[in-house]
Amino acid sequence: MIPAPLLLYLGHSTDFIGVKTSRGLATFAPEKCVGEFRHDDCPFSLGLPRMTMPQGAAAGAKTLVLGIANSGGTIEPALVDDALDAIAAGMNVAAGLHQRLRDQPRLVEAARAAGVALFDVRDAPVDLPVGNGRPRAGRRVLTIGTDCSTGKMYTTLALTRALVARGVRADFRATGQTGILIAGSGVPVDAVVADFISGAIERLAPPREDGGWDVIEGQGSLFHPSFAGVSTGLLHGAQPEAIVLCHEPGRAHMRGLPGQALPGIAETLAMNLAVARLTSPAVRAVGICLNTSAMEEGAAHALCDATAEEHALPCTDPMRFGLDAIVDRLLA
Repeated sequence: MIPAPLLLYLGHSTDFIGVKTSRGLATFAPEKCVGEFRHDDCPFSLGLPRMTMPQGAAAGAKTLVLGIANSGGTIEPALVDDALDAIAAGMNVAAGLHQRLRDQPRLVEAARAAGVALFDVRDAPVDLPVGNGRPRAGRRVLTIGTDCSTGKMYTTLALTRALVARGVRADFRATGQTGILIAGSGVPVDAVVADFISGAIERLAPPREDGGWDVIEGQGSLFHPSFAGVSTGLLHGAQPEAIVLCHEPGRAHMRGLPGQALPGIAETLAMNLAVARLTSPAVRAVGICLNTSAMEEGAAHALCDATAEEHALPCTDPMRFGLDAIVDRLLA
């Protein structure tokens, strides 16, 4: 477990989607967060007190979370410099990037000298099985997307909370760095060797007999040329009874791939259902979640209503309008 309270890192980031780990922690685990660290060229705020590293430590922060997700998950020199400042202030440092903190000699030596720890969240378990696809007990719902970073983690967490609020047993199953930091456990599926992805998810959501739901965080998109393999392994390993599609209206192209158009909602649903049927023949779609954060509320309501009518499925923005209709369909 990573020691809290946490100081959340924005650094020099000018990519709002790229700070999703810090945003996710501020939204779903605010009780763990004391403030945010950002440079003057960062235009974003999490609504937390802005602090220097010494101020964060003085406020009680035990760990700086490098809550960014850049392309390729690289550790840039400026990030190392900021992490060194956090260590000098007496804080641990945590990151979920593909490049590891432990492979940065300056950070390793500084942490050793200061008596603090480095936490690499994106470490996959070493003893994962190969998936077998055999039917297993339990009820599972998986979020999918038209693209990366369309709100799958937000939807999964919100859906878990909505089920629990109905008195239904439900457990959030994290598959990415942000979700793992929030939940305190999970499998960073994009760091798992390809042969073991479905087996990792079978282990993450094992058979259960209590009638409860495993609400599994999706990753990537079947239509994203870079990450479709991870999405496929998730679909097969999850054996979902139900899927919920996540989409960001108005996105110009697939994330990180200018010129690569997003698929349509109907096309995405059909493809995901077809792939999921390999291990879950009776899988069904139960709803669509739109990220309407860039839209005026009235327009967002109207789009959700139109999308629901077009696809004959409940449609909502889970962060603005709740998930009642989707939960009704899931439990029906």
